[in-house]
Amino acid sequence: MGGCGTWAWRELLVLLGSVWLGVGSSQPTPLGPTHTPGPELKFRLAGYPRKHNEGRVEVFYNDEWGTICDDDFTLGNAHVLCRHLGFVAATGWAHSAKYGKGVGRIWLDNVNCAGGEKSIGDCKHRGWGNSDCSHEEDAGVICKDERIPGFKDSNVIETEQSHVEEVRLRPVVSGARRQLPVTEGIVEVRYKDSWAQICDEGWDSHNSRVICGMMGFPAEKKVNRNFYKLFTERQQLNYRLHSVSCTGTEVHLSMCTFEFYRGNASAACRAGMPAVVSCLPGPLFAAGNAHKKKQRQQQQGQPRIRLKGGARVGEGRVEVLKSSEWGTICDDRWNLLSASVVCRELGFGSAKEALTGARMGQGTGPIHLNEVQCQGTEKSLWSCPFRNITQEDCKHTEDAAVRCNIPYMGYENLIRLAGGRTVFEGRVEVKRGSKWGTVCSDGWTTKEAMVACRQLGLGYSLHAVMETWYWDASNVTEMVMSGVKCAGHEMSLSHCQHHGASLSCRNTGTRFAAGIICSETASDLLLHAPLVQETAYIEDRPLHMLYCAAEENCLSSSARLANWPYGHRRLLRFSSQIHNHGRADFRPKAGRHSWVWHECHRHYHSMDIFTHYDILTPNGTKVAEGHKASFCLEDTECEEDVAKRYECANFGEQGITVGCWDLYRHDIDCQWIDITDVKPGNYILQVVINPNFEVAESDFTNNAMKCNCKYDGHRIWVHSCHIGDALSEEANKRFEQYPGQLNNQIS
Repeated sequence: MGGCGTWAWRELLVLLGSVWLGVGSSQPTPLGPTHTPGPELKFRLAGYPRKHNEGRVEVFYNDEWGTICDDDFTLGNAHVLCRHLGFVAATGWAHSAKYGKGVGRIWLDNVNCAGGEKSIGDCKHRGWGNSDCSHEEDAGVICKDERIPGFKDSNVIETEQSHVEEVRLRPVVSGARRQLPVTEGIVEVRYKDSWAQICDEGWDSHNSRVICGMMGFPAEKKVNRNFYKLFTERQQLNYRLHSVSCTGTEVHLSMCTFEFYRGNASAACRAGMPAVVSCLPGPLFAAGNAHKKKQRQQQQGQPRIRLKGGARVGEGRVEVLKSSEWGTICDDRWNLLSASVVCRELGFGSAKEALTGARMGQGTGPIHLNEVQCQGTEKSLWSCPFRNITQEDCKHTEDAAVRCNIPYMGYENLIRLAGGRTVFEGRVEVKRGSKWGTVCSDGWTTKEAMVACRQLGLGYSLHAVMETWYWDASNVTEMVMSGVKCAGHEMSLSHCQHHGASLSCRNTGTRFAAGIICSETASDLLLHAPLVQETAYIEDRPLHMLYCAAEENCLSSSARLANWPYGHRRLLRFSSQIHNHGRADFRPKAGRHSWVWHECHRHYHSMDIFTHYDILTPNGTKVAEGHKASFCLEDTECEEDVAKRYECANFGEQGITVGCWDLYRHDIDCQWIDITDVKPGNYILQVVINPNFEVAESDFTNNAMKCNCKYDGHRIWVHSCHIGDALSEEANKRFEQYPGQLNNQIS
C-alpha cells in the first residue's frame, strides 16, 4: 500500500470493513466447550487485499482484539465464523496470514468445529489466549456472498438513524397531492403511530438541504412561507421537534442537532409554524423534462461522472472521466460525504450507502482517484481533495460504489408478479387505469425483463420468460399491454414503447403471457481489448481445411461459389479473452438437455450465437462478418484464489465464473473474420459479446469492443482497440475519424 503505510491501512479497514457483532459466548476449558455465560464476543474481518466477504478473522474477547491461529483449521470452523459475521456459510478459508499479519493477542488455537455450532466458543480449542502460534499463522475465511436476513452489510458505511427514522413531505396544494414526486410540503416525522411536525424557529436552508437529500432531490429552493402559514393556522398540529440545526452535509435528519418537545406540546412553537421545504428535482424526475434535459446536456457537454452496473436507478459503481478515458475510484477513505457529492452531482439526493469492495462489480481501465475526502458541500467530486493513484495502491476489487436516495415515484405499485414459486419470479401483471392484466410476450426479451425487475425493485433480470404455462394460472387476468419494446434503462414498463389501447398479440392464451425471473446479482462480460490488438494477423487458409468451418457458417457467403477444395480464403485471425467481472456466473440460457451436438467439431453448442465479429466502414456498413457459436463456455484461467467451475470436457457444465475468463485462441476454427472479399482500406473491427442479450448482464454497454483497422491488401494493422464505452464522446469521434478513415483510402 504505497504512501499511507501499513498501520493507516489497517486502521482504515477496521473503520470501513469491520463487522461488529455481539454474541453470548462461554469461557471454555481447554479442548472442550462449556456453556456457562462468559464475556461478550465481537467479530470482524480485516486485512489486505480482500473483498467485503473475506479477510483475516479478528475476535474481541476480554476487552481486546485478537486473531485465530490456523493450526488444525477446517471449513467447519469457517462456517461458524462466517455466521458470526452475518454470512450464511463459508466457501473457503485461508492460512499463513494470507490477508496480512494481525496484531495483539492470538486468542484461539487448534480450533475444531463440526460446523453447526452457534458460537466459536462451543467448538473444541486449547482455551482462550493459550496458543503456540505467531501472527504469521493468522487464519482467514472466505464467506458466501449472501447475508443472513437482518444483518447489516459489513462493508456498508451506515447512517446513524438514532431516534428519528421516518421523515416525509406532506403536500397541501391540491394539484401537488396527486403528482409524484412530491417536491414541496410540510416536513413531518413519524411519532408512535402518526406523524408530527417540526417547529421552524431557526430553520434555515441547510436544514432544507438535508431534508431534500433524504427525499431524493439534489437541492432546495425558497418556499412561500406565508401561504403555508395561512393554511396551518386552520390545522390541528402536533409538534415533535424544535431547534433543528444542520450543517447541510448530513445524509439524515437524525445526524443533525435538535430537541424533542417533552410532555404536553399543545402550546409549542408559538413564535413559528411547521417547517416547510421545497426541493429541486434532478433531470430524471423533473416533469416534462425531456426537451429541457437535452438542451442542458448540449450546453454543458458530456458529464464527467457516471454510475455503472447497478440494478436500480441511483446506484452503481462510480466512474469518472479523466484524460478522455473513463475509470474508477478506489475505496480508500470512501464515505457518505463523498458518496453524497456524487449522488447530488448526478441529480439524486444524498447517499443512502457508500459501498466498498467492488460491491457493484469490478470496473476496467484505469483507477483514476484514491482517498477522496469531500467535505459534503462541493458541487462536484472533482472539487474534493484526492490522491492520484499509483500502481501499488489499489485494484479493481476495491472499486467504490454508491446507493443514492431517489424520489418516491410509486412505479412499484403499477406492477406485480403472479404464479411464481418465489417472490423473484412470476407472470408479469401491470395496472392500466384501474385494471390489472397480463403483458403479451411477443418480442419479450431480456431488456424488457430488466425494466420489469427494476420497477419491482427485485434487481437484475435473470430470464425473460415467453411461455408461463408451468406457473399457477388459477387467478389469471386478461391481457392489457402488448408490443412492449424497451431500451433497457427505463424506470417503468409504461415508459417503454407499447401499443397503448389498441392491443395486438399473436398468442393471447395464458401460457403466452410475459414472465420474469429476477436476481439480486448478474454477470458482466468484457473482452480484453489489448489481446485482440496484439494477436491479430492474416492467414490464407486452403479450402480443403475449411469444410468444418463452412458447415458451421464461419465463412462469408461467397465461399459457397468457390472451387472446392481448390483455392483459399483470407482470414483475419485473433485471440479473444472474455472476462466475467460481474457478481454472478455467466451461464448459457439453454439447459444442457437442449444443447446441439456438432459432429464435425465434436462439441456441443450451448448458445446459438455468443459473439459477433464484424468489419465495418465508418458509416456502419458491414463489409465482412463472422459469428461465433459458443461451442464451449469454460473457465480457461481464473484470478488468484478463484476456483474453476466450468469445463466442456465430458459434457461438463458450461459457463464463466466470476473472476475467471474464457480464452479463444487465434488458431481455433471460426476464431476469425473471412475478409476474402474486402477491398484495401481503413475500417473498424468490432466484436460484440452476447449480441442478442440472450443472457442477462448487469451492464450491456460494455459488451462491444472496437479497433481501427488498416488493410492494404496484403497486411493488416489493428490498433486503438477499446471497450465501446471506455472513452469520452470526443475521443470516440477522433477514433471514428482518424486520417483516411472517412474516404476509406490508405493514407
